[in-house]
Amino acid sequence: MATQRTHLKFTYEDYKHTPDDERYELIDGELIMAPAPRIAHQLAGGRLGSRLLIFVEANGLGWVLFAPTDVALSDTDVVQPDLMFVSNERAHIITEDNIRGAPDIVIEILSPSTAGRDRTVKRALYAKHGAKEYWQVDTDAKTIAVLLLGADGYELVGIYGEGQTLTSPTLPGFALDLAEVF
Repeated sequence: MATQRTHLKFTYEDYKHTPDDERYELIDGELIMAPAPRIAHQLAGGRLGSRLLIFVEANGLGWVLFAPTDVALSDTDVVQPDLMFVSNERAHIITEDNIRGAPDIVIEILSPSTAGRDRTVKRALYAKHGAKEYWQVDTDAKTIAVLLLGADGYELVGIYGEGQTLTSPTLPGFALDLAEVF
């Protein structure tokens, strides 16, 4: 007789009790530990985040938040995007403890340990939960792929590299010279 293995799924309540000195995400009820990012990752995140923050605040558009900030997409899916934008219209998803639902824009800076998950599992999660726009920042290639949510998932708007100016469909008027990021 075959023995059936029971797979224990963690919930957001379980996740809240993980050690504060470790970075975890919760994907489909599985706790995943994330190592500290590389220096290129941190530099790109700081540069990109500061420019995004200045634009959003100057125009009174909403909030720009940095990791580690919990984004509770469901009771069994809690992620920590590197950067995110939440519009004034969706401010109700911001709570004292976390973001409850998908931000308008999610930005993941790819790392060797997370790139595969960022490009597949997390991309599908963000689409499923309605993040309008998803950026994948590749510090090795020095590019940013901008994807916009369509009827069948994310559609590529463009891949921007050095010498180019990134624009966002969700933030009209935002323009970023990638030389300022990489």
